Amino acid sequence: MAALDLEEQEQLSAIKSWWNQWGNAITWLVIAVSAVIIGQQGWNWYQRDQSVKASAIYDVLQEAALGGDLKKTREAAAELTEHFPGTQYAALGALLSAKIHAENNDTQTARAQLEWVKDKAAEDVVRDLARLRLAYVLIEEQKFDDAAKLLDGKAEASLEARFLEARGDLHLMRDQRDEARAAYQAALTRIDESVKAGGDAARIAQQGIRSVVEIKLDAVGGKQ
Repeated sequence: MAALDLEEQEQLSAIKSWWNQWGNAITWLVIAVSAVIIGQQGWNWYQRDQSVKASAIYDVLQEAALGGDLKKTREAAAELTEHFPGTQYAALGALLSAKIHAENNDTQTARAQLEWVKDKAAEDVVRDLARLRLAYVLIEEQKFDDAAKLLDGKAEASLEARFLEARGDLHLMRDQRDEARAAYQAALTRIDESVKAGGDAARIAQQGIRSVVEIKLDAVGGKQ
């Protein structure tokens, strides 16, 4: 190899000097960036893998629920909440299992599963839905004070009318007809506001709820 001329030697010396000063830091930076990229790819794979596995368990849960198999429904819901809590299927599975158990008078299991969703679900609307359903379970058990606590406070916008309706139901169970009437009227007002803001789609979605609330309002004396 031909000997390096003076200029090339000076360039090589400068490069070596620069590398001695900064090379170690750059190496670690490259390693760190690579680790982040690999970690992100691994996390994405893990998330997909968890979702696929949870989906299969949720299918088992749905089948068991449709068949009225409470034990299998309960076990599938427990597997989702214990091993796949970060997936949407855990909250959906617990909600479905709670519904089936409540319908079969196992309110203890229903309450436990609704509590999990209320505390652990990722989406506000899902947590509020669990709070609403749990309040109804407590109303059925005549635990009115506990139900009232769950119904207090702000709810996700799409559920505001349902929360007002539930407050009306709670007042009615307590034989507080005036308060029940006011709550039902407020629920109807909120439904109308939602329909105006959302158009035809909102009107269709709220139509069934409105009919039920109107029946309840008529039962306590109608609008005043």
